[in-house]
Amino acid sequence: MSRCFLILICCIAFFVLPAFNTARGKELLPFYVEGIAQGTTYHITYYAESERVSKSQVDSVFKSIDRSLSIYQPGSLINRFNESADGILMDQHLRNVVKKSMFIGRSTNGVFDITVLPLVQAWGFGVNRKVTPPDSVAIRSLLDCVGSAKLLIKGNYLEKRNACVKIDVNGIAQGYSVDVLAGFFETKNVRNYLVEVGGEIRVRGKKYPGASAMRIGIEAPAKTATDSQILQHVMEIPGGAVTTSGNYRKYHASDGKKITHLISPATGYPFTNELLSVTVWARDAITADGYDNALMGMGLKEAFAFLSKHRDIEAFFIYKDNSGMIRDTATAKFYQQIIK
Repeated sequence: MSRCFLILICCIAFFVLPAFNTARGKELLPFYVEGIAQGTTYHITYYAESERVSKSQVDSVFKSIDRSLSIYQPGSLINRFNESADGILMDQHLRNVVKKSMFIGRSTNGVFDITVLPLVQAWGFGVNRKVTPPDSVAIRSLLDCVGSAKLLIKGNYLEKRNACVKIDVNGIAQGYSVDVLAGFFETKNVRNYLVEVGGEIRVRGKKYPGASAMRIGIEAPAKTATDSQILQHVMEIPGGAVTTSGNYRKYHASDGKKITHLISPATGYPFTNELLSVTVWARDAITADGYDNALMGMGLKEAFAFLSKHRDIEAFFIYKDNSGMIRDTATAKFYQQIIK
């Protein structure tokens, strides 16, 4: 289920910045949990009077999610669905992610679609990587297997209307994982935390000592893999989730052409537009994670038109203008969270 952390570093990387104490309150102690999961790293900071959550508990949550959603784990529930002829009974993790994915798919007119896996694999991404890109005949054939209309939820049963339909929730599952972890911390009565998995972040409450607001640094994309990242903006958010999608480095070359990992479920070809990365701020990470991919596919003009009708989502864009210069822009509310 890995959503390679390199995607996030290549476009916009997140990290917690020390926040100046702006308010006095109950001084809680900081606790840290970090490790490796889902093909990337995770870092969690929470504030409490005493230790509430251990690393082994966090790792257990990841394992539970991966057994359901990881296409990289043999025997996972999602792999069993993909290998089935007609469908499978879902657990709660798969049901939550599929339902949310189909909702985002409908709201974006199919720009976001989890049935795109056959195309993703054909273009050399995913588990079974190919070297030669598909030709037009192969793409037309694979399009018969793509489209959320070919999925049907009947209670807890996920049915496929074509045996070749396969799903990949990598574009939304890491955000879901962040939400599940946040929910787990709240069951432990933790009300001040920052959960980060592969650059996807969810925060609640304040930073202690000092009861100061959570701050997140937004970095500009480096021009090469060896360039150091440059701090571009610092944002201060009262809560919610911040995630990023981009194609700045997540690509491979074929016949001198750059092939990105974001594939259009409508055409079968990689999206081509001016966007390098999209950062979304939303109420939860599954929402932000799903829409950051969809906005990437739309392009800048269509993305702003979409956001004007969906005021619960804010976004920050890095793009190339007509002259090739790298620029950034954002929705008004996102700009309001940036510290001048």
